[in-house]
Amino acid sequence: MTRNGKRAGGFWLGALVGAGLGWSVVQASYIMYTLSQIDVVGSLGERVNEASSERVVLNRIDTPHYRQEHVVEDGIERMSYYPKVKRYERPIVMQHGMWTGAWCWSAWQALLAEWGWESHAHSLPGHGLSPVQRPMRDCTLDYYLNFLRDEVARYERPILMGHSMGGALVQWFLKYVDQPLTSVVLVAPMSSSWTLMLGQMRRLVRLDPLAILQMMWRWDAYPMVRRAENVAKLLITKGGLYTAEALQKRLGEESLLVMYQHLAPFWHPPKDVTVPMLLLSGDVDKSVIEYGARQTADFYGADYVVVPRAGHNLMMEASYEQTAHTIHHWLVHHVLGE
Repeated sequence: MTRNGKRAGGFWLGALVGAGLGWSVVQASYIMYTLSQIDVVGSLGERVNEASSERVVLNRIDTPHYRQEHVVEDGIERMSYYPKVKRYERPIVMQHGMWTGAWCWSAWQALLAEWGWESHAHSLPGHGLSPVQRPMRDCTLDYYLNFLRDEVARYERPILMGHSMGGALVQWFLKYVDQPLTSVVLVAPMSSSWTLMLGQMRRLVRLDPLAILQMMWRWDAYPMVRRAENVAKLLITKGGLYTAEALQKRLGEESLLVMYQHLAPFWHPPKDVTVPMLLLSGDVDKSVIEYGARQTADFYGADYVVVPRAGHNLMMEASYEQTAHTIHHWLVHHVLGE
């Protein structure tokens, strides 16, 4: 190639990179502006569920220990487990995280039902089998919080459990929703501190820079888990209930806005949380690093448990049964006082 050809090639490469970076800046600026216009309290006063009230039973399973019911009602998929011998009065409401749905809790739900706990997992709109109600790129944490609030309101003083983004939603619930809870269980949650969240996002950039550009272009967080290799690094370790390949096939789209919205100035964690809280973290979690989870537990005054050799999706890890038993033991002895 001639010198002039090299110069021309360098010019167009630079122009392309510059255009991409410029577009990313414009996108980020627009996202910041969009989020700055949201009034969370006002959003919670609106009726956002636009689905019909139709109830469709997808499946019922009867076992010696529990009855499982799988339905879509009011546009929300619900998986409920009812123990044959109910030992505990308060039900558990389970909020999934990014890319997943109610299905992610099923292994824990079955175990907890065998031990006497009633539990209810739901899928947010556009997740699992809950139909889309607004474009995924426009979904925000305050929008999702409307649905979590409605699920909690179905029960009297439930135990509220949330994983990852679901853990962020539980923290938002504690700040913005005045509904009594018996206790809270945070499973590898998004951090309470926006500085810790920035650290998590920097790790994502190092993991797959191309995915970050695609996410910015589409306002969709799915590119980060578009490959099984990324799923293996971010979500699950070998020997779990799913291989990385199998889990990747079950993952769906997720709004990029939810990650930005859990940062300052859009989010500051609630202070003086008094509800009993347990926070669990995997010691090889690459999505929410253990020291960040520990600092979140310290901030809330939560009991803290590190699960050895476990990744981010604790309910799917090889140690899922031991972790479920840890939760069961904590609820029985530290919350119920038995």
